[in-house]
Amino acid sequence: MQKPNVKPYYDVAIIGAGIGGLTAAAILSKAGMRVCVLEKEPHAGGYLAGFRRKDFRFDTAIHWLNQCAPGGMASKIFDLLGSDHPTPVSQKRIRRYKGESFDYLLTNNPDELRDQWIAEFPHEREGLIRFFKAAKKLGKSFHDFSKIFRTEESMGMQERMKNKIPLLKFAIPFIPYISYTGEKGLKKGLNKFFKDEKLHRIFTGETELLSCLVPIGWAYYGDFQSPPAGGGQVIPEWMEHIVKYYGNDIFYKAPVKEILLNGTTAVGVSFEHFKHSYTVNSKYVIAACDVETLYEKMLPEHAIPQKLKTKLKDAELYSSSVTISVALGCTPQELGFNEELVHIVSENTPAGQHCDGNPYTSEISILAPSFRDPSLAPEGQGTLTLFMPAFMDYDGEWQTGKDAAGNYERGEAYKKLKGSIAEIIIDRVEQAVAPGLRKHILFYDVATPVTHWRYTGNRGGTMMGAKPGKKNMQGKVAHYQTPVKNLLLGGHWAELGGGVPIAVKAGTNASLLIFRKENKAAFKLLADYMDDKAGLDTIQQSDVFAHYPNNWVQQPTPAQKKAARMQDEETA
Repeated sequence: MQKPNVKPYYDVAIIGAGIGGLTAAAILSKAGMRVCVLEKEPHAGGYLAGFRRKDFRFDTAIHWLNQCAPGGMASKIFDLLGSDHPTPVSQKRIRRYKGESFDYLLTNNPDELRDQWIAEFPHEREGLIRFFKAAKKLGKSFHDFSKIFRTEESMGMQERMKNKIPLLKFAIPFIPYISYTGEKGLKKGLNKFFKDEKLHRIFTGETELLSCLVPIGWAYYGDFQSPPAGGGQVIPEWMEHIVKYYGNDIFYKAPVKEILLNGTTAVGVSFEHFKHSYTVNSKYVIAACDVETLYEKMLPEHAIPQKLKTKLKDAELYSSSVTISVALGCTPQELGFNEELVHIVSENTPAGQHCDGNPYTSEISILAPSFRDPSLAPEGQGTLTLFMPAFMDYDGEWQTGKDAAGNYERGEAYKKLKGSIAEIIIDRVEQAVAPGLRKHILFYDVATPVTHWRYTGNRGGTMMGAKPGKKNMQGKVAHYQTPVKNLLLGGHWAELGGGVPIAVKAGTNASLLIFRKENKAAFKLLADYMDDKAGLDTIQQSDVFAHYPNNWVQQPTPAQKKAARMQDEETA
């Protein structure tokens, strides 16, 4: 065991080496600040960490990327950090809607699907045109997101007033549809455009009208990207390299136990490493970790008002999932898969049962990562990832118990339950879209909400934190500034929504808030860049952010290493 070489003092201690924490660490490092990142897992990445089984590489949970194409918000920050960043691949085939009576494909030219539906449902022509037009307007709002992602917590009063105009322009296309949620609300919302039940069935698995429209809107603006070559985990690997290039520290297997306080001000953290305790002294702390864990376990009870803790407990969260990572003895294309996400629904199942975690009725999403990137599997073989929405309270919290510390204890009953659910899901996928699937499966790995909770600490194993919506907005669930001075949120709990763009946004804004107090030049430059008032060339020509030589070298995947070994053996 190597003892962590903790420096006497850091400008910023960051809890969590997910995308939010690493984004903050990289930006702060580039501005010359002393940074320490503490991660409880043995590697970086959070939900992008991924894992290896034999010679296969799997992404942990990623479906697709948004805002990572040129001009996108996340891409804009990646460009700021370095031009050697991994490059996501824009998708052409995006989503396949599959039920018992329908099979449709959404591409990066949504008008093709619109025209197909008009041909099949000519009596709904006018409504379908309006439906796709509405989706395109939503897509335009997201397309402009890269100019309005600076938090108002970094703005003065006058700036906040001016900022209301672009925020309103962003929000206006959503307002007519935001209230259509739930089974009755969705039906009422779809009826605004078309009433044919066969068209309604295409969206059987959705819970709100916006979730029907937004993917089509993104497709109009090319905002679906596959992970870069090597899988989603290469993004945190690249960020880790940048942090270390500037001489800053990342410690793994280092769970934070306590926020150190001087009165009501954060002055560092204490963490454990192989049962030994260490202290990090710092002026600021960025918590890119689960907010309830932060407020309930890392701070004294009196540090956070009970009202705020109650709001967080009552917040509406995204579901967790059952995720099955499958190694195939054939390529995905041999089973009929392509680059798109396949979305399977049972048309005759009541709407509420599509997302309740019942494996017999729930919606299922399927990806073929090795179709997109063959380097993830050995030659002639492949990978599939199967997703099902799931919740922690399923079947006695997944047939687990709890120890004295409140940790889930996973015994034989838990293993049996998750195995039986995986078998049901695989059977459904084989029957619906991949005849003969089972005979090509070499092995598979199953993650449940318990798994996601273990690796992230997120309440209920939620995949993306707090949902956008009226309740969470009114409750002001999302926030950067905490009641503890110099303690900021910097992961997806700082915002509503989730995924890579939200994590990048959160890490960037947390950095900006520190610059506002500690480095006025960096604050002004980064704020202008985020507001689209300064270009990348302005950043690169200034001496505010230190030079980075773009010297990251991506490591080969396990399959590529195996191929290289075999070639060396043949040559020898």
